[in-house]
Amino acid sequence: MKNYRRIFTIVIDSLGVGALPDAADYGDAGTDTLGHISQSVETFAIPNLQKLGMANLHSLKQVPPVEKPLGYFMKLREASTGKDTMTGHWEMMGLHITKPFRTFTETGFPKELLDELSARTGRTIIGNKSASGTEILEELAEEEIATGHMIVYTSADSVLQICGNEETFGLEELYRCCEIAREITMKDEWKVGRVIARPYVGKKKGEFKRTSNRHDYALKPYGRTALNILKEAGLSVISVGKIFDIFDGEGLTESNKSKSSVHGMEQTIEIAKRDFTGLCYVNLVDFDALWGHRRDVKGYAQELERFDEKLGELLPLLGEEDLLLITADHGNDPTHTGTDHTREQVPFIAWSPSMKGCGRLEDQDTFAVIGATIAENFGLSMPEGTIGSSVLEQLL
Repeated sequence: MKNYRRIFTIVIDSLGVGALPDAADYGDAGTDTLGHISQSVETFAIPNLQKLGMANLHSLKQVPPVEKPLGYFMKLREASTGKDTMTGHWEMMGLHITKPFRTFTETGFPKELLDELSARTGRTIIGNKSASGTEILEELAEEEIATGHMIVYTSADSVLQICGNEETFGLEELYRCCEIAREITMKDEWKVGRVIARPYVGKKKGEFKRTSNRHDYALKPYGRTALNILKEAGLSVISVGKIFDIFDGEGLTESNKSKSSVHGMEQTIEIAKRDFTGLCYVNLVDFDALWGHRRDVKGYAQELERFDEKLGELLPLLGEEDLLLITADHGNDPTHTGTDHTREQVPFIAWSPSMKGCGRLEDQDTFAVIGATIAENFGLSMPEGTIGSSVLEQLL
């Protein structure tokens, strides 16, 4: 049977489907992002995910399984150490991460790191805590403007973020400080996935707005991934959302920034109307950033419903030579304590109009089945040192 010409891989960022066996080691025993959302809201309508098999894969209070689901489905367990976005995505494309990226959500950054950053930038540091970007500006931007001090903060992700007012701090100075921070945080004990420059404008509380001049200083993947071999083979590798930042552009032929998860799906729908051969790789971050970290169960549920509506627009655009994969990169159970990601299994749902069968597949011990399956589909061998086995034969 002929393989697929276009593969759409959509990552619903943080949609875990139950705790991993080692979740207790991460303080995440009993977590279940999707299941607990379903249990916690009065109404929950996801008809398109339902007909693909999501409720057959994972028991949901309001959403019954269907007698004959359209897709194949299984759960994937993460082989790598950690529970962050970069680890999850890198593993999908074949990398086995044994040293987790550092997060400083609960403690802030260590004094030794900040002392070095302050000495090398010549700036006094203020902030040093986990906060949303808008909150930290309301709290500290006036002080930064008045004194020249530098706002450094983090989040529940593996990031170090620096704010700078474009008029008083200056973009070039902000970028310089971030480049220094990136160099410092290459040490294993301080290694964060990304350093992010967060420029803003405004002079007083209530007026501060972040600008589009944000710049991410990401780590490059530790090795070659499925994305590299696709690009090297002359195939299209189109990213939507955070994928460019997560892979620092490696292995991509086109990148599309998204304003929201709904916008990301709208971009994917437009890409589906185009003629290309290769991969469209999508990350929808609002589930994680807006709802999971903020422990907003209702908001998360509503975001899933909005996604499902857009999924209903995408499905009719996919033809016999297209394959849709829906998955996640980690959990972020909004009913759990704290604000961190949760160590969970993730869903794997596959569908094509050309599929003759459907149903449950055997669960797998790594997210890397995704990259291996995509590579085999295009007749390519995964790079040396990668992990994961293809399930393509079961999806044709």
